[in-house]
Amino acid sequence: RLRTVEHSEVVERAESVEAVNIREWRRNFDKSIKIPERLAVEIARATAEGETAWEKARAANDWKSYAPHLSRILELIKEKTEALGYPNEPYDALIDRYEPGETAASLEPTFEKMRSALVELLGKIKGSRVRPDISVLRRHFPAAAQENFSRTVAAALGYDFESGRIDTTAHPFTIGLGPGDVRITSRYHENLFNTALFGTIHEAGHAMYEQGLPAEHWGTPMGEAASLGIHESQSRLWENLVGRSRGFWRYVFPVARAQFDSLSDVGFEDFLLAINGVNPSLIRVEADEVTYNLHILLRFELELAMMRGDLSVDELPGAWTEKMQKYLGVTPADDASGVMQDVHWSAGLIGYFPTYTLGNIYAAQLYAEAQKELGDLEDAFARGEFGGLLSWLRKNVHQLGSTFRPRDLIKKISGNDIDSEPFIAYCRSKYGQLYDLE
Repeated sequence: RLRTVEHSEVVERAESVEAVNIREWRRNFDKSIKIPERLAVEIARATAEGETAWEKARAANDWKSYAPHLSRILELIKEKTEALGYPNEPYDALIDRYEPGETAASLEPTFEKMRSALVELLGKIKGSRVRPDISVLRRHFPAAAQENFSRTVAAALGYDFESGRIDTTAHPFTIGLGPGDVRITSRYHENLFNTALFGTIHEAGHAMYEQGLPAEHWGTPMGEAASLGIHESQSRLWENLVGRSRGFWRYVFPVARAQFDSLSDVGFEDFLLAINGVNPSLIRVEADEVTYNLHILLRFELELAMMRGDLSVDELPGAWTEKMQKYLGVTPADDASGVMQDVHWSAGLIGYFPTYTLGNIYAAQLYAEAQKELGDLEDAFARGEFGGLLSWLRKNVHQLGSTFRPRDLIKKISGNDIDSEPFIAYCRSKYGQLYDLE
């Protein structure tokens, strides 16, 4: 039965179901009507042509044929920001689409602090005498055994198979079809251990968030995730802070050795170091926990420079290479493995990349708060107890849906603003131990 809601009630109870739904519906409506039909059509055409051009140009390592398409997309995106409006600068209109309430000015100091700390940590790791033997992860791991092991791990973490399933795909993803049906996919390479397991854990993190959203509000903003960054925080928290932790593997490693004969001669410490190995590379999607955010911050800085008019599309390949050398110490051999490796810009998704790093920042802040309340989480993991952490996330994140904007949600939980320090501290502590850093 529908109930009439008075205006004063919505204003005074900003966190009520009615107020949240009206707030988000209004936000989406306002954004939709601000884009002229002509502009929407032009962007759709330019990005469709741009993605096709990108596919061909990347395969041929032909930046010159692709650059005009990117220039056109960038021109239209700038026009779009003027139609949408922004508080300080055009980039604000783009990041706000994916992470409501965020601006370039709010993110730059946090990201700069993170970049500086990670570059310094990476330098120390490179100088360490410790070298992981990643060959132990490239032995033979039968696909059927990997699938069984991945299912066992996902179930142990809390993914509800009564309300979902795991299927095989070319690229892992999560899809929520409705309350009680949230599915994930994975892929299996028989000579690579990491891909399937950590891909499954990552997607299970997304899926457990979806399974924990308030089902009674499905189909309305109140029943949706707070943002892309908050969603990413759930996948990265389970994949890295849990799935690559010492406590987790104290519990899981005996199961893995029983499943895979190829691990029978591998010691626990050698295995733990291998799955946490830091190896700067050219490719973002293959990056380790320390270097991944440097890939994202590089892209954020280039996007910002292009939107501010400080960097032209013609200058982009050189700027990309310079930052890769400065932050990661690696140099792309060509544009295909450098500036053209991602499809995002071709699809007009400028402003999307920051949500990846925000996910890591949120994850570390949430994990730190959960540990304050629940005690030593790794001790619990070593006993195979993951329900305490999942219940905490259900209560503090999942069940709230989109009640709070991301920054307000983090502040409500931690009492602090968005801050990269917990992630920096986590990396320094973890990798300081693994790589025997002073």
